[in-house]
Parts: sequence; C-alpha cells; structure tokens
Amino acid sequence: MTDDTVSRFYDDLALYYHLICHDWDSAMTRQAAAISAILRRERGRDGSPSVLDCSCGIGTQSLGLAKLGYHVTGSDLSAGAVRRAREEAAVRGLNVPFYVADVRRLNELPIGVFDAVISMDNALPHLLSDADLAEAAQQMRAKLPAGGTLLASILDYDQLVRGRVTVHGPAFCSDADRRRIVFQVWDWMDDRRYTVHLYITRETPSGWDNFHAATVYRAVLREEITTILASSGFANIRWLFPNESGLYVPVVIATAAG
Repeated sequence: MTDDTVSRFYDDLALYYHLICHDWDSAMTRQAAAISAILRRERGRDGSPSVLDCSCGIGTQSLGLAKLGYHVTGSDLSAGAVRRAREEAAVRGLNVPFYVADVRRLNELPIGVFDAVISMDNALPHLLSDADLAEAAQQMRAKLPAGGTLLASILDYDQLVRGRVTVHGPAFCSDADRRRIVFQVWDWMDDRRYTVHLYITRETPSGWDNFHAATVYRAVLREEITTILASSGFANIRWLFPNESGLYVPVVIATAAG
C-alpha cells in the first residue's frame, strides 16, 4: 500500500466520512470533550494549549477542540479530507488552519512547535512498518517542546489479532427519515496486515446508493508502539482504555522528554 493509495482512499471518502457516525456533530462534541479532559489533566489546566492534529481527516477532533477554545492546527495526507475540513471550519465560523502533510513529514508545516500533538481514529496503523512508525513518532516529537503531550488513539489490536475479526457492523443509522447502513469487512493478508473494505449504503429519493472504498492497515500491538515512542524521545508512556478516557478505543499518552 503506497502513500498515494492511502491518500486516494481518504480523498474518495471525504464527502462521505461523516456518514460513518450516527451523528457527526455529536461525535465531534463528545470526542473533543474527552480529549480536552485528558489534556487538562496532563497539562495541569494551563488554559487552552496549542494543538496539532496531525491526522485531522475532515476535522472531527480539530473542529470540536476549536469550538472549546483550543488553538488548533490540522494536517493530513489527504488533500480531499483537508479541503472538506476547511469547508466545515468555514461553515462553523472557526479559524483553524489546515494543511496537507504526511505525518512523517511534519517538518514541512509552516508552524513550529505546539503544546500537544494528537493523532486520532486509528490513523497511525496505516504506517506499514516499524521504520515508518518511528519516523512519524520522531516527527511528532519534533513538534513538541520538552514536556509537551502526545495523544493517539489506536484500535485494540492486542485483542483483535487473536480472533482475526472479519466483519465490523453493520450499523443502521437514519438522517431525515432516510436510512443508511455502514459496515466494514476486514480481509487479512497475514497475521498483521489487513485490507478494510468500507461500505456505506444510503437510501436516496431515487433508490439505494452504494459507496465502497478500501485501504490497508497494520495491526500494531501496544508494546510495539510503546517501544517505538520510547526510542523516539518520549517518556511517561501509558495507555488509557475506553472506560477511563471516554473515547471508543485505547489511547496512548506520552510526554516529550527533555
């Protein structure tokens, strides 16, 4: 899976991404509140810190945090997702700069350092080797001062690889009395890599409309991520689970070492 393939997946998904959620605006508000609570605990309630959302997608976390008063900058590999994020920010009257940037090339961003860097919604497992993940970790560390906070959410692969899950969903949602069905099929290529086939089927005035897109992930275990972060300039690395964080997947928290 090349960078172009991943960016093309999210370019294609940009117009539909909000449909994955039962209610995107509610998800935005809920996730921002959970992330804000973690950041405030980590940073001793130091006002509204500056945040780099380095895998921002269409802005789910960036926009929610900006509404809470955080100074947010977003970046993403997908130009289509960034374009959608800019449009959503404009509609909401939010001043959030969004840039196209690979998480392994954050040095290309025009802004220097931030109080916190976040990468949510299982973005990092698109990196298919430890070398790529280490490069991303080093780039995220370079965007933080000593004492800065890293926050990333990643699926619970420690559990998922045991059962080689093949189907997620379906979830049945409704918008303006029109239904939609969202589900994923995971096609495992080996014990770690798998292709996600995402399907969104929507009821429209002219019938049912079907969207499909596919991309590859690598199931990275928590110990592996912890080791890579520790070797990339992070300390005080620990994990929060959904019952502790209020988010739907495990979250790794780390502090930029001095």
